[in-house]
Amino acid sequence: MLLQVDEGIASVDQLLDRVVHTDVGLLQESSLHIIRAGGKRLRPRVVFLSHLAAGGNDISSVVPLAAAVELVHTATLVHDDINDHSPTRRGRVAVHARWGRTFALLTGDYLFTKVYEMMAPYGPEFNVTMADACVKLVEGETLQAAAAKAGAIDQPTYKRIVTLKTASLFRAGAIMGAQLANGSEKVVEALGNFGKYLGVAFQIVDDVLDVIGDPDTLGKPVGNDMNQGSGAILAQNGRKYTDGSGPGDGEADPIATMMAQLKESGAVEIALIEAREMASKALAGLKNVPESPATEELASLVDQVLERQN
Repeated sequence: MLLQVDEGIASVDQLLDRVVHTDVGLLQESSLHIIRAGGKRLRPRVVFLSHLAAGGNDISSVVPLAAAVELVHTATLVHDDINDHSPTRRGRVAVHARWGRTFALLTGDYLFTKVYEMMAPYGPEFNVTMADACVKLVEGETLQAAAAKAGAIDQPTYKRIVTLKTASLFRAGAIMGAQLANGSEKVVEALGNFGKYLGVAFQIVDDVLDVIGDPDTLGKPVGNDMNQGSGAILAQNGRKYTDGSGPGDGEADPIATMMAQLKESGAVEIALIEAREMASKALAGLKNVPESPATEELASLVDQVLERQN
């Protein structure tokens, strides 16, 4: 079963390479630059495993769907790096840093539009699910930017943001994978809940790593999320900085100072407790799915999310 999923992931990578082909050389080059940078491919893995857990057995039929989910995620990374002024992504120079903001925006737009092409064969039901996830994703990103600008990211706001911007795509991938297997309504809903809470846990850990992670392991700079006024640690503290200091207060390195304060405050531990609670809710969702090697692998993804270092 694991071999089957791994083969599916390899097929996703091959399809992503093919689908971004264009006669506009710069657009193809920039698209392949981010696609070939790698990544965990966690979202397509959730799609495949949800399909198998719901009784499906034809991984090949799921490949375009899983690739579309991954391409949505990849497109958001290109745009996020512009917003965050991040110079690197997945260990490579970020698209905007190499080609400039205009071409990075167009690259992200191109990847988003290619999602339509891959989703077309699946029909209205699946396209509505994907569109809903994409709408929520943009809503979450917008809420985050607005709340950060206003200095108003507290814990409830943070949870709403990550549920929209991150968990929505995990949830949609799990639902669509299960629906493609003709899973029962109960199983589809259960796997959707699994995806949702896995996504929230993933984002909390991601925000923690932005404070305590190793930039070389992460493949991107740390402190970017904190610098943008977002992230789990700030939300858990309920205020922007632990002692009121921050960028513009005269510190030689205000971001480093802020992160040091956060590490000492106990906020990291609080955030990780919250991540484990979300992980428990994800596992609870699997109780309504028949036991199988696929559900065991889904459960193992929860541990991987909690223990990841990149």
